[in-house]
Amino acid sequence: MTAVRLPCLAILGLALTACSGPVSGGGRLDSGLNAGPRALATDSAPTSDTPAREEGMTRETDTTDDVEVQAFDPWEGWNTKAFEFNRRVDKYVLKPVAKGYNFIVPDEIQSMIANGFDNISFVPRLINNLLQGKVTGAGRELTRFLINSTAGVGGLFDPARDVFGVQKSRGDFGQTLCVYGVKPGRYVIVPFLEPLTIRDGVGKAVDGALDPLSYFLPLIWDRLAMKAGDIVNERSLNLDLFQGFEDSTLDLYSSVRHAYLQRRERLCRE
Repeated sequence: MTAVRLPCLAILGLALTACSGPVSGGGRLDSGLNAGPRALATDSAPTSDTPAREEGMTRETDTTDDVEVQAFDPWEGWNTKAFEFNRRVDKYVLKPVAKGYNFIVPDEIQSMIANGFDNISFVPRLINNLLQGKVTGAGRELTRFLINSTAGVGGLFDPARDVFGVQKSRGDFGQTLCVYGVKPGRYVIVPFLEPLTIRDGVGKAVDGALDPLSYFLPLIWDRLAMKAGDIVNERSLNLDLFQGFEDSTLDLYSSVRHAYLQRRERLCRE
């Protein structure tokens, strides 16, 4: 489910980092464009992670507030062109579709759909928490899945968070590679994908292989249809946030790159 992510969603997820504002509805900006929305993607909902020095791996005590992340962007010429292409795809294709979708589908239904997609994608988060030595985080993911899949009507609602206070844990394979000392490598932007580093690109491929939909929907067209629905729904939930971030930023490319790299470094140090 995290294998493909339109770039506008990545910028949106980064907008969360830059603006520190809440996302309306139930959008999942994890991984999210899941660097963000959900690629650059999973920061919209509150999360709770016990630092690794308290559970599992021993980690450095520095935070990204103490360390300025230097961008390694030798492909900037290509990246700026790909970034502009992705912005045009969002402006002329995804955004108009999301606006029409938002006009037809009530916000409450959009939030339920977002919750459902998020519930399905618990498997990569569970496995990566275990690989990072975060046993508590993995336990939360399993608990959330069991509660939301039953009391939450297949994940359409989030009683684990709203009733029991069990927050979602972050965890992707790019973050796991960082825990084991793999450097991020070059920053790169590919058409139709969110910003990435080489390490996070490998991580997304692994997380995609862990996605349960890859097995329940073996046909690529079925998975693409599900992915398109997820992306449109998420874009619709965050129309105002994305627009505000874009309008208030002079150098959008540099701002997205900086926010993405800072966010990934912060996640690696959690």
